[in-house]
Amino acid sequence: MGKGGGGEDAVMLPLFETKEARFRGAYKVFAFTVFVGIFFIWVYRLTHIPRAGEQGRWAWIGMFMAELCFGLYWILTQSCRFKVVYNHPFKERLSNRYKDKLPSVDIFVCTADPKMEQPTMVINTVLSVMSYNYPPEKLGVYLSDDGGSDLTFYALIEASNFSKHWIPFCKKFNVEPRSPGAYFSQQIDVHDIKYAQEWLAIKKLYKQMENRIDLAIEMGEIPKEIRDQHKGFSEWNSKVTKQDHQSIVKIMIDGRDENAVDIYGGQLPTLVYMAREKRLQWSHNFKAGAMNALIRVSSKISNAPFILNLDCDMYANDANIIRETLCFLMDEKKGHEISFVQFPQNYDNITKNDIYACSISVANNVELAGIGGYGAALYCGTGCLHRRESLYGKVYSKDYGGELNVEARINADKTVNELEEVSKFLANCSYEKDTQWGKKMGLIYGCPVEDVVTGLAIQCRGWKSLYYNPNRKAFLGVAPTTLDVVLVQQKRWSEGMFQIFFSKYCPFTYGHGKIKLGAQMGYCMYLLWAPISFPTLYYVIVPPLCLFHGISLFPQVESIWFWPFAYVFVARNACSIAETLNCGDTLKAWWNGQRIWLIRRTTSYFFGFIDTISRQLGLSETTFAITTKVVIEDVLKRYEEEVIEFGSSTIMVTIIAALALLHIFCLIGGIKKIFLDLEFIKLDQLILQVILSLLLVMINIPVYQALFIRNDEGRIPSSILFKSVVLVSLAGLIPIV
Repeated sequence: MGKGGGGEDAVMLPLFETKEARFRGAYKVFAFTVFVGIFFIWVYRLTHIPRAGEQGRWAWIGMFMAELCFGLYWILTQSCRFKVVYNHPFKERLSNRYKDKLPSVDIFVCTADPKMEQPTMVINTVLSVMSYNYPPEKLGVYLSDDGGSDLTFYALIEASNFSKHWIPFCKKFNVEPRSPGAYFSQQIDVHDIKYAQEWLAIKKLYKQMENRIDLAIEMGEIPKEIRDQHKGFSEWNSKVTKQDHQSIVKIMIDGRDENAVDIYGGQLPTLVYMAREKRLQWSHNFKAGAMNALIRVSSKISNAPFILNLDCDMYANDANIIRETLCFLMDEKKGHEISFVQFPQNYDNITKNDIYACSISVANNVELAGIGGYGAALYCGTGCLHRRESLYGKVYSKDYGGELNVEARINADKTVNELEEVSKFLANCSYEKDTQWGKKMGLIYGCPVEDVVTGLAIQCRGWKSLYYNPNRKAFLGVAPTTLDVVLVQQKRWSEGMFQIFFSKYCPFTYGHGKIKLGAQMGYCMYLLWAPISFPTLYYVIVPPLCLFHGISLFPQVESIWFWPFAYVFVARNACSIAETLNCGDTLKAWWNGQRIWLIRRTTSYFFGFIDTISRQLGLSETTFAITTKVVIEDVLKRYEEEVIEFGSSTIMVTIIAALALLHIFCLIGGIKKIFLDLEFIKLDQLILQVILSLLLVMINIPVYQALFIRNDEGRIPSSILFKSVVLVSLAGLIPIV
């Protein structure tokens, strides 16, 4: 690997270090005690099964099966907690060692629908990555527009012009973040007069650009005077639709051109618009197809050895993150083994107490860091820097040295028109026919979470992957602001994950002997989201119903068997609270997380399971649901006030409401039976069921408010209340055997 100087001592110093999390040994001891408690719960269930003919026998057997599933799933989750590591780069060493010999980096930004992903948001992401503190001649920024929209193309034209002002402003004053929308939304205390003047001028330019784009979107078309100014609009005619159009590739800024400069004469990065061909008779393979087209198109234009891919709502929040990330990939001792570096997904609109549990702080700081400790970090589809060779299907070997020809730039003698024409061919529908694209090359097709399965396939080819969670968040996106969007998103993820488990890419078989067992278990912790819905549903339905009928399913308080249940419950929740607080969240955020955890398991994961089985039986096909990033004003207000947005009549909301009503009816009925019925059942026989039902009622308080108290648009519709009452009434009539 070429060196740029710095002396022998500098060369020998590593570019990053890896540290184990503190108290791992103590945690293993704690986890062992919890496992012992779980084991004794299993023993209790097996040794106290009611005799044949006794009421509650089958309910008891069902409890054993549910607790067996919970226990085994908990064991899966511990594999990552035993291996948590934190990686730290030394970017100063990288700069000293390579100086002007840094490699080129291509950046992919993907969008799919201008109505659900506003063009203004998309170009904010594009502008943020164009402004990185990295040699601009080494940057190539590519926007994949799977909607094939002239509105998005127009927004990118505006962004390319605005970048001539924005990039030098960012670098002159070292501003953060470098998404203009995010930057200007901050409260900034300006003391420097010159800075204040330029700040006002650049903000005015940004607002003017934003208004022009918004006006075009409102009109639904590009004004003729604007279309006449750019020949690229000739690609759009009356026959072009979202699902039926030719491939379009336009080089907006040619980084090779000495005249492609900002207002101060500084070089601009390459900027390319791509809309791959779409035809009704061809499968387009969703985001994976777009990524593969980008890989091919970029190989003809800039062909950088590293590729950063981002979703269109994930703007860059740290201008130096590329230099930091390259420390992992260019380290002399370990860098050549690493295929990709994955960042956590973070959001800039999370409420104080994280009402929808979207920050996933524990997952970001513990679970994903633990899987990364096995050298098998999950590829999450955004915020990931790849080695291009590994995406081409290259199998890692010990002889591979990670050689980088950092000076290479192919097709330097070709004109922009020639590059565009050859690139269009690579973005055609028919190009992949009878090739390995989507199989062994590029992202893998056939699964809604193509990113996860692609990462697994790369690791099984011998590569390692690394997880990096920097102190300053590298990328910030937009979290869902309604429950409906959260549940749709979670359903798609759980369905896609479960499909991987059923496919040839199941980590326990495909990864056997290729990645470590702990990594296989870490993968399956997510792949088994869908089936874990069944024991959860059982646990939140059957014990409350048994309480209503006066049937005991747990040991009495004075029994020695009470203690395993008590210890596991207290220990696991105490550990969960400690992890949440340690990750910077509040206690209320933990409680909100428990609510959303329950809702996801009983709705999204359940329907994800059903759809996966339907697909396996050939009864349905894989679909891809784009989650909207457009927010209505009154919905946003309720979100900021941390009021859950139900507001729809979907079957998922019906299940949420029905379960909430079941819990309160069963709690009231059970307490009545304990204290008022003539046979007088002892409280200690049902105390654990009373506690369970009481906790379920407490966690559903926002649901009761949405059913009976609220009168805003986010409440649960009265039609859902009626359906839920009918369902609960029918459930109460079911005999417990």
